Amino acid sequence: MPSPKQPPPSNDGTAAIDELFGETPGWADEIGAAQVAVGVAQAIYDLRERHGLTQKTLAERVGTTQSVIARLEDADYEGHSLRMLARIAAAVGEHVTIAFSGEAERTVA
Repeated sequence: MPSPKQPPPSNDGTAAIDELFGETPGWADEIGAAQVAVGVAQAIYDLRERHGLTQKTLAERVGTTQSVIARLEDADYEGHSLRMLARIAAAVGEHVTIAFSGEAERTVA
């Protein structure tokens, strides 16, 4: 009797995560929240670098401290506020854009 067809192996980590956590309630929500935090931190870092600013210089423009900017650029920080993001954008002459999507992707970068 032929064996069932196996799906092709995945190299994006999703299969391994599904195997480890697939039956754990809420794991996908946790991954999604972590991806958002990482994305926001990376966006702040990229914005600052694009404008050639140090954390200290950006902090001075925003009216905060370098340690606050460092915390906002930390992928483990999940306390970003829209008000602070708007202040950061305004400090470099840009604006914040927010988008919602219909379904969260379950990818691991």
